[in-house]
Amino acid sequence: MLGAFNAQAQTQFTYSTTCQNDSVRFEIAPADLAGIDSVHWYFGDPASGSADTSRKIKGAHLYNTVSTYTVQLIVFRNGVQEISTKNISIVAPVIYDFGPTDQTICDSTTITLTAPTVAGAAYEWQDGSTNQSILVDTMGTYKVKINGCLVPDSVNVFYTPVPQLDLGDSSLILCIGETLELDATAQNCTYLWSTGDTTPNIIVHSDVAMPSTQYIVTADAKGCGLYRDTIYIAFAGQQHPFSLGRDTILCPGESITLDATTPGATAYRWSNRATTPTTTIRSRWDLWVFVNINNTCEVLDTILIRYKPDENLDLGNDTVVCKGETLVLKADFGTASYRWQDTSKQATYYVRETGYYWVQAKVGRCIDSDTIHVQFEDTLRTNLGPDTLLCIGEVYNLHPDGAGMQYKWQDSSSLPLFPVTQAGHYAIVATNSCGQSIDEVDITFQECGCQVYLPTAFTPNADGLNDYFRPKFRCAISDFELVLFNRWGQRIYYTTDPGVGWKGTWDKGRVPVGTYVWVMDYKIVATGEKVKKTGSVTVIY
Repeated sequence: MLGAFNAQAQTQFTYSTTCQNDSVRFEIAPADLAGIDSVHWYFGDPASGSADTSRKIKGAHLYNTVSTYTVQLIVFRNGVQEISTKNISIVAPVIYDFGPTDQTICDSTTITLTAPTVAGAAYEWQDGSTNQSILVDTMGTYKVKINGCLVPDSVNVFYTPVPQLDLGDSSLILCIGETLELDATAQNCTYLWSTGDTTPNIIVHSDVAMPSTQYIVTADAKGCGLYRDTIYIAFAGQQHPFSLGRDTILCPGESITLDATTPGATAYRWSNRATTPTTTIRSRWDLWVFVNINNTCEVLDTILIRYKPDENLDLGNDTVVCKGETLVLKADFGTASYRWQDTSKQATYYVRETGYYWVQAKVGRCIDSDTIHVQFEDTLRTNLGPDTLLCIGEVYNLHPDGAGMQYKWQDSSSLPLFPVTQAGHYAIVATNSCGQSIDEVDITFQECGCQVYLPTAFTPNADGLNDYFRPKFRCAISDFELVLFNRWGQRIYYTTDPGVGWKGTWDKGRVPVGTYVWVMDYKIVATGEKVKKTGSVTVIY
């Protein structure tokens, strides 16, 4: 007798997705869980056979065909039956190409990504926004769900800083024999000088035969476009080689003495008001010096003195990233030279696989480095197997397949194998950085008229006593299968003959002392009942 039927009550439930070939999970609303004795789900998919129903409190079903299905939930509360129904439309994932996987745009600019047009569709981007388009203004990985189905394609967006080109004053006069470095260094750029050079900087050498020249540099910043700067250099006077050296970056607390001594010099005029051939700098300066040669030619040179910030290079803590995403490491250490573990030299590095990543930054004579470990994790897919019927007295071990390293059983334990000795509802909750996965199974026991037993230990030492591991039974059985596994999950023995025994060997040798897991299946001939058993056996020599 099913008991009374409550035609008024409706138990509310939700479903996790509407995606074809994805596991749809059904959950009863928390407010409606109180007082439930039992449940029975009907997923409206008779073509799936026995998978079309479930008695778990949380149902789950895989729909292989695009269609609309009527899901029915029957709940019993104190013997009173409540029936609830809901239609669910299963849709196919939308295949769409957003274009290049990686897109680089200019700092402080935006782009718009637009999902494909699907009539009446619901959109959901990775940040929770629900418009068909999303305005991209932040570095990251962009992906979208359409009607609950994740579009397989995604876009990684990166930013390029706007170049700040400055070759100095628009015009300079240099004495013959003087050299000058023109530096246009910026991040993520390619270069073309009016001289044909393609390096970030060039050295200008003057000689008697060189005319006055205009120098133009064009920097092509990826995602930003072209940037130019120009300087006009005139040459005069006689040959007097003179240079303060290259622009310099000092470590905190350092000082530098600059020497402008030049043959034939009659006067010195520094931008820090010094008038001597040398001057000592202990702070940041855009320093220049005019050297008067025999009162006929004034030689000019400039040098930039910068200090490394008084802070350490930091890539952040070791981290975990979900597969399919990209982690951007920033070695933001100012104007420095960088070297990553693969010899690349950009200030940023894009990580797409598990590993250790390090960078060394050199600022002047100051060198710093940092290392980070990045672990990529996949989505969890826990599976405890089907509901199982066992004989009273048997022990059934649940394996945390697909649960990763962080999981808990229904009793909050984290055992590598959970032994089941009594009937009940068993569950596992697995967690990693990509989310959570839950699976449940019902284990029931019954009195079995025909029992098949395996020993818990044996000694395959060829002494004639207990040398074989094989089943003992007193009734006719068929469809027999016995499989043994070692601690690493490798199959080391298999037989379909209950009369054949294992001698404790594998791969042409004896297995080491230890415990081995077995799985046994058979059918009782008299009743046609199929039985599955699991357990372990200890090998002793």
